[in-house]
Amino acid sequence: MLTRIFPFLAWFRGYGVEKLKLDAVAGVTVALVLIPQSMAYAQLAGLPPYYGLYASFLPPVLASLFGSSRQLATGPVAVVSLMTAASLEPLATAGSEAYIAYAVILALLVGLFQLSLGILRLGLVVNFLSHPVVNGFTNAAAIIIASSQLSKMFGVTVDSAEHHYETIVRVVQAAMHYTHWPTLALGALAFAVMFFLRRINPRIPNVLVAVALTTVISWAVGFQHDARVALEAVRSPGARQAVEAFNEATVRIADLSARRTELSQALAQARENHDFDAANDAEHDLLKVNHDIALARDVAHEQREALRAMLFAGVQEGGRLLLFPRGDVPAGAQADGRTWRLKVGNKPLDVAGLTAVGGGAVVGSIPKGLPAFAMPGLDLGAVAHLLSYAAIISLLGFMEAISIAKAMAAKTGQRLDPNQELIGQGLANILGALTRSYPTSGSFSRSAVNLQAGAVTGLSSVFTSVMVVLVLLFFTPLLYHLPQSVLAAVIMMAVIGLINASGFIHAWRAQRYDGIISIISFAATLAFAPHLDKGIMVGVVLSLGVFLYKSMRPRVRSLALAEDSALRCAREYSLMECDYVDVIRFDGPLFFANASFLEDQITARMAQKKNLRHIVLVANGINDMDASGEETLSLLIARCRQAGVDVSLSGVNEAVMEVLRRTHLLEKIGQDHIFPSTEIALRAVHQGAHADSGEKRCPLTSVCYNI
Repeated sequence: MLTRIFPFLAWFRGYGVEKLKLDAVAGVTVALVLIPQSMAYAQLAGLPPYYGLYASFLPPVLASLFGSSRQLATGPVAVVSLMTAASLEPLATAGSEAYIAYAVILALLVGLFQLSLGILRLGLVVNFLSHPVVNGFTNAAAIIIASSQLSKMFGVTVDSAEHHYETIVRVVQAAMHYTHWPTLALGALAFAVMFFLRRINPRIPNVLVAVALTTVISWAVGFQHDARVALEAVRSPGARQAVEAFNEATVRIADLSARRTELSQALAQARENHDFDAANDAEHDLLKVNHDIALARDVAHEQREALRAMLFAGVQEGGRLLLFPRGDVPAGAQADGRTWRLKVGNKPLDVAGLTAVGGGAVVGSIPKGLPAFAMPGLDLGAVAHLLSYAAIISLLGFMEAISIAKAMAAKTGQRLDPNQELIGQGLANILGALTRSYPTSGSFSRSAVNLQAGAVTGLSSVFTSVMVVLVLLFFTPLLYHLPQSVLAAVIMMAVIGLINASGFIHAWRAQRYDGIISIISFAATLAFAPHLDKGIMVGVVLSLGVFLYKSMRPRVRSLALAEDSALRCAREYSLMECDYVDVIRFDGPLFFANASFLEDQITARMAQKKNLRHIVLVANGINDMDASGEETLSLLIARCRQAGVDVSLSGVNEAVMEVLRRTHLLEKIGQDHIFPSTEIALRAVHQGAHADSGEKRCPLTSVCYNI
């Protein structure tokens, strides 16, 4: 009983020093992969890189302590990070304090959802996400994730568009205008190092080697080269006008946003007081304010893009940096050889100290120490918006985690409990949110490393977390010069494994409609990105639609004798059917949605076969029956017998037989018309049905083909 509440107690049965050494080595090895990977995934989620470390020191421990898998490595993962960004984008600007607060709330909601499913033993709810849907979504997500890192690889910055493909077009246009070649070179070097080390020896921590090497190069060559300049040092009238127009637009957006908040509160108050005139006025004012905000955002976007497209040459004069339009340096002035750009975000620019970028982007300063342990503040409006995303992330994250755990359990022979795994993942996200973590899940790549390194129990995850804590406490300055393009390369290399084109082919071969659902889910996810939830919902609706259609129209087949002496579908095997006895097999539960379909099928056969005398309903496939199904069957038998066609049932299972007994339909059918098998039923009814028929060769007793 105690091990059900505290599963980790089972680890220590027969545990010794040798196993401890294996867990320690595996934990440290996973940490070497996790630390750079988690920082990359945090950026993918729209968070500062060090938030990946915050999500990597507590969730892995809790997931391993209270989960059922001993080798599953939990932490930030690519798909969940992408879903986090998609869910938070409408609420706040990526990287802002509000955005971070919402990410923590999302982790809390995901954890509560998973924990509730686990406690209530509802792990099977994940089956609503069928494999074809997940395959289509995962392949599309891999492409979206990889392409979202192109801006960091090229060293350009663009505003996100409504659709992801529009954002990529902007990135390509910006890269054609300007690419920071040292940034691209370091990203490509990281790619090459990870690729070749993985080919040489998968046990080598290729991600860590690539990160360490490029960070040293970045520090040695002064890869980052930023400067602070006053607006008057920018010798471009167009740039100065754009800065002033941008600042004016952003200040107007802030003022209008504050006004919108006041109006929203006034509207809520007016509705509460049933003051319809005041409510109408507030709604009208809100519409106008929203319109004005949209116009101001368009202006800010235009000026921001214009400023980002401006390239400058730097000239040192009197100990200060002057920026001239590139190609327009005054005669006699000596440029420093760098291409300078102005760093423009979403806030008003400081005209006394603009940030001029003359190099590449690096991770920068990381706060030293562990995050404070605190309950996240709950914004009910944000919670309402995030609930649907939390449910999707919970199911997706759990499906990824349990799939990985099952794959490892097949190798280790370990027994898994999906509901206990939900509890572990839920607690990891809930308590992780208390230390400013964003949603986490099981990682395929790090779990594989954990298994290959020889992890025996979940203590390996404890060692992993200890390593992350040591980095946060003592080694964060070493990460300052880590290039952003290298983190982008880490993400792109990681998601290559998510692309699985053979999954579409496999689904198509299994069932054509599964292949179609997988392809549509893939296309919808790409089309709707960054609104990834819509792509998933399209797939789920299609899957449920196909399931309902198949349930409403199950297979109804007339059987005849085949060459192997088995009764098979007469139409599929081109077999002749008996004119006097029809053996009908119904494959599926008989319930309200398909009862009329069975009635229609039998009625059609009676109309087609004028000499029909007996119907044998093969009930082996009828595994359940509701009141509608029972009522329909009762009326159908009565109608058939009134028309001179007798009805018998064969292969009725216990569940259906109980329904027949309780409703007294068994008495109506007759015990002598219920047979344990189809063969026995045919032997019983064949002679009577063929009396005076003149049929010399019956397709139910010998093989007859339609020629």
